[in-house]
Amino acid sequence: MAGMMLLDLIGGVALLLWGLHMVQTGIMRAFGSDLRRYLGTALKNRLRAFAFGLGVTAVLQSSTATALMTSSFAAGGLLALTPALAIMLGANVGTTLIVQLLSFNVTAAAPILLAGGLIAFKRAPRTRFRDLGRVAIGLGLMLLSLHILLDTLAPAEDAPALRSLLAVINGDPVLIMLVGALFAWAAHSSVAAVILAMSLGYSSFVTPAGALALVLGANLGSAINPVVEGASDDPASQRLPVGNLINRVVGIAIATPFLQPIAHALAAIDPNPVREVANFHTGFNLVMAALFIGPLDLYARLLQRFFPERKKAADPAAPLYLDPAVLSTPTLALTSAEREVLHMGDIVESMLRRTIDALLSDDRKLVGDIERMDNAVDKLYEAVKRYVTEITRESLDEQSGRRAMEIISFAINLEHIGDIIDKNLMELAAKKIKHRYKFSDAGAAELQALHRCVLDNLKLALGIFMSGDVSIARRLLSEKVHIREVERQAAENHLARLREGRPESIETSSLHLDVLRDLKRVHSHICSVAYPVLEATGELEPSRLKGWDAQADAAEAVRSGYPRREGGADPR
Repeated sequence: MAGMMLLDLIGGVALLLWGLHMVQTGIMRAFGSDLRRYLGTALKNRLRAFAFGLGVTAVLQSSTATALMTSSFAAGGLLALTPALAIMLGANVGTTLIVQLLSFNVTAAAPILLAGGLIAFKRAPRTRFRDLGRVAIGLGLMLLSLHILLDTLAPAEDAPALRSLLAVINGDPVLIMLVGALFAWAAHSSVAAVILAMSLGYSSFVTPAGALALVLGANLGSAINPVVEGASDDPASQRLPVGNLINRVVGIAIATPFLQPIAHALAAIDPNPVREVANFHTGFNLVMAALFIGPLDLYARLLQRFFPERKKAADPAAPLYLDPAVLSTPTLALTSAEREVLHMGDIVESMLRRTIDALLSDDRKLVGDIERMDNAVDKLYEAVKRYVTEITRESLDEQSGRRAMEIISFAINLEHIGDIIDKNLMELAAKKIKHRYKFSDAGAAELQALHRCVLDNLKLALGIFMSGDVSIARRLLSEKVHIREVERQAAENHLARLREGRPESIETSSLHLDVLRDLKRVHSHICSVAYPVLEATGELEPSRLKGWDAQADAAEAVRSGYPRREGGADPR
């Protein structure tokens, strides 16, 4: 009998964890990309940040996931520490909402959620509806597991052996708290631990004060996970998870001596043990948010002092953001890959900015520095490629899969830009230095003007990569016409100077024209980031050629015996 009861208990807990997993993965697949993008937005107002953390975690039902995403942005400087801490205060409250929902007698909704979720998962025409069907199935399984736990534990208190064990456990709230912390840590979920506390309290397996101690342990255990999983060589990455853990520890230290009177007060409000646990869980996190949200600026400064930012790695080719710990969560891993590609972009931008100085100043050391920077870009590209390949081994939704390909595509184009600068422009610079050539003043000014336009557009491209802004993508592509005109005009001016017989123009003619060509090639790779954005909105035509017919083009290619270029005329 006892063995069967234990199996039912294990099965109920397993069903609860699986249902919670389905809710979290369904939400992440349906809205993960949007949530990740919103988390990347700087939130300067702590109250807005608190509300945002509450809302995101109410949807995700995982304060650990919110903590890992927020820590990633905060450690990278994309989100200030004060609003990041406010987000976590909101996340701690948000994770209590589903417990509030499940604390009411809504078990009858389980069959409806399971049936409706299954229909949506199997029949829905759109991916997002299927993901929401997965969420509904998960909620139904959680309700079903709660029913199993309550039915299983109800007769358990009559067993003599269990009565002796309960007498020991109930007399030590710290021991109960540690049990709750261990379970929440192992399950990666305070929700699961609190629901177990509700079941144990309802079945009189633990005293009301003991059930509240389990809740405190659940809050502690769920705060430990981000500290462990977000650990890295950079102490700054620990500011947010450790700050959140300290918040929980302070709250537990304040609440533990008063568990008995708190239990009596909650029983006076609602004698149902399940509702007592849910109300305490919510009230505890609301009180801690109220205590900490005021002095967050001072708290953030203390955390920054005790967890200083690590100096950048001496090796510029070392990836800074490719965290293997989050590979099992594609949404978080894609964020890491995006940040590493931006790191690549920063190096390429530095290479491009210094290129014009190398071409005009005859500085051999600068040429060597730029060539070494390209080696770093090549290594980072290989690291990003391997990392994104690992991400795609997981089951990705359509939007995440498309974003993974965009990340790889932009990394490839950045690597090509680095190669053009290294293998073409720096070779031209070395040749100019070797032969002591000198551009004419007018020619140098034209090269500087074209270079300035290309550099400005690289900055636009990095912004488009992160924001996906259609208007900026449209603006970047319109710059292709401007760059083409600048390059054509510069070439014509150079030829005019050749006709005039200017010595500087004659000796640097091939160099001048090659630099113009290579800067234009760099710009073509820069513009690549705009195409996926505009294709997604249907703003690209298949070809710029008037009256172009794909079938006629293919037939003519066959008749003429020449291979047809993929996609017909190049629209780019």
